[in-house]
Order: sequence, then C-alpha cells, then structure tokens
Amino acid sequence: MELDLQGIIDALLEGVVILDADDRIEFSNGEARRLLETAAEANGGKRLGDALGPDHPLVEIVVRVRRSARPAIHDEVEFPRRLAAPIPVEVSVSILGEENLGPRGVAIALRDRSAARSLREEISERERHESYGHIAAGIAHEVKNPLGGIRGAAELLGLSAPNERHKKTAELIVGEVDRISGLVDELMIFARGDELELESLNIHRSLDSLLDLLELERGYEAIAVERLYDPSLPELQADPARLQQVFLNLARNAMQAMEQTGGTLTLSTRMTLEHRIVGSDGRARPTIEICVADTGPGIPEAIRHRLATPFFTTKPKGTGLGLAMAGHWTRHHGGRLRIDSTEGEGTRVCVDLPLHPPEPVHLSPALDRKERTS
Repeated sequence: MELDLQGIIDALLEGVVILDADDRIEFSNGEARRLLETAAEANGGKRLGDALGPDHPLVEIVVRVRRSARPAIHDEVEFPRRLAAPIPVEVSVSILGEENLGPRGVAIALRDRSAARSLREEISERERHESYGHIAAGIAHEVKNPLGGIRGAAELLGLSAPNERHKKTAELIVGEVDRISGLVDELMIFARGDELELESLNIHRSLDSLLDLLELERGYEAIAVERLYDPSLPELQADPARLQQVFLNLARNAMQAMEQTGGTLTLSTRMTLEHRIVGSDGRARPTIEICVADTGPGIPEAIRHRLATPFFTTKPKGTGLGLAMAGHWTRHHGGRLRIDSTEGEGTRVCVDLPLHPPEPVHLSPALDRKERTS
C-alpha cells in the first residue's frame, strides 16, 4: 500500500517543521502552519526568520539550539497571533544528522497547549471557589446570629429613644446590619450550590429582555447598543433566572465602564469551535459563545486576575460580588467565563455555555456540615 508522507504528517496533532542548514523552511505540516499563522505556498524556501519575523520566540529558540548544538524542549512558549491572544505552545527543537557530516538541518515539533492550560485554570478556579464556599459557610455560622441580636437591640433602642438624634442613630445601626446581612446572603451563593431549574431557552430573547430592563435605568443615555446575533443558534437547556443574573451583571459592568464617556455596548452570539467545552466523557460538547463588549477604558493588566474574586472591586460603591456571581452561575451551567481587555480600548467578557449542562450540583460539604452543627 502506497502511503502519502505529506498526508500522514498533516494528520498528526503535532506541528512539524523541517529546516535546512541555512534555516530555510523545507517542510511544514498543517498544524504547524496553523500555530505559526503561515501558508504553505508562502513558506517554501523562506528562512524561518523571514517567514515569522526575527522577534518570534521560535526563531530565538532555533538560534540558541544552533549555538549550543544541543536539543531543547520548552513547555509553554507564547506564540503571538495577529488577531487574537497569544497561544501557548510546547516546542521541541533538535539538530538533524551527525556533527561530523557538515551543515545540518533542524527538526521542530510543536504542540498546542491551550487545552491543557484551560483545564489547569478551570481546576484552579473550581478549587478557589470551593474555598469561597468554606469561607461563606463559616461567616454565615459565626456572623448571622450575632447580627440578629444587634438588629433587635437597635430596634428596641429606637423605640425608647429620648430624642430624634438617638432614634436616627438606632435606625442607622439597623440599616448597616441589614446591609451586612445582605452581603453575607450574597456570599452564601458560593456555599449553597443551588440546583438549576432548567428549561429550553432562546438566548436572544433573554438578552433582548435584559436590554429592555437596562433601558429603564438612568445614566446610560449616551451608550449605544449593538446586537450581533447568530440567527442559526439552537435553543439551550438553562436556568433563565440564573443566566439573567449572569448577563445583567456583565452588561451593568460594561455600561458603568462607559458611564462618564459614553460608548457602545455590543452583545454577540455564535457557535464556537475554538472554545468547545469538554464533557466528563472526554468529548467536546456543542458550545454557544455569548460576549458582552464595551468601549470603555479597559482593565489594567495587573488586576485582571483578581476580577472574579469576591469583594474585590474597583468601583467606589461596588461590592465586588457581581463578576464572581456571574462566574459561579456560569460554572453551574457547565460553562466558563473569559475576560479579554485592552487598556484604552475596552473590555470583552465571553461566556461559553454547552447546549446541555451537566448534572446539577448539590449542597457544598462545607455548608452541609455547618447546617448540621448549628
């Protein structure tokens, strides 16, 4: 049986590049061209530095391997992309042939590490929110009962207040207790693990209802709204109330970012292939992507990793729970939340949702123990 070598190597999941002794590209397969964003016809006979640019990390690795005459393996090298975020790639470079046989070529193997990184980040995120659940359960147990006593005492002081000043002081105490109690209730979401009430949902109708609700709020008159909907999207199984919480928080964040200067709020939907969600059986699930984008000032890179942390906020009157809750309910639907922001240009938050979420999540063990012992 005749075998087509090019076809075989193109079928590999790893990218393969072969350079001659002058670092000219002699061969590259389809996966390598995808990772390097090059075309086969543009590569032929070109030096690697000319095809990718002298500052490309792969060019620098090949130079180092040539100098040391030793193979090199790099776990996650950030390959730049023209129209997207950099992609992590495992790079293996080795020199072909024997040293005493004259000029030698170079073999390069590339493996996309995006899925592995996403999995690590997802596991880390779940562990982090599990710890939030433990903290929330502890706070509820230790704080809620004393708050009730403080509130009752303040009400009694208000009823027997000798003058208006003392009465207002008692009312202030009651109001602050209620505010703290409300924050504790919001934080308890991370511990309860409430089950979802699923039904077939047209995501576009849900987003339109959300925009109708936001139109009633003041302060956003200078903000334009753009809808970029994919009309071919099927309905998904989801909890409408929880998803409305998710997208209401994301849309409000976007509009508040443009409150002073105005701008455009863009809601977009599509079926996604590059951010498919993998189920427990290891198979990729059909995934819908819903993005909320603004043209505000963007988010400083130094704080982006903290955005979904409960009680972390950059707003003067914010609680720091909106984005954390959005991430919580997104994960309950078996999805994930991604944030991409460029300072001075705006922020884009995307939610990837499977058409069918996983089995419902039950009570957090941390909360369950607290309820049994309280």
